Amino acid sequence: MAINDQLIEELAEMTKLEFSDLEREEIKNDLNKISSFMEKLSEVDTDGVEPLIYLTDEPNILREDIVGDMMTKEEVLSNAPSHDSDYIKVPKFVTHRS
Repeated sequence: MAINDQLIEELAEMTKLEFSDLEREEIKNDLNKISSFMEKLSEVDTDGVEPLIYLTDEPNILREDIVGDMMTKEEVLSNAPSHDSDYIKVPKFVTHRS
């Protein structure tokens, strides 16, 4: 994959981020390193290797799901910076694609 200025521009546009010239160069260098590493991984012979689902053979130890003390609606709303009678109010956040 070619990591060039156009790709960095497209990534910046998709992520709604702005980068300085220095940051663009650093990102380009980092992405080139990642791409080189991935290419190196593709050289590894994985024939006959089973996919790794878990990092360990140890079983996962889960705790009991026990219902404890719960807060009332009034207690929850009293901790919210902004609320009405029933809901926590948050700033409106809308994204759109060009």
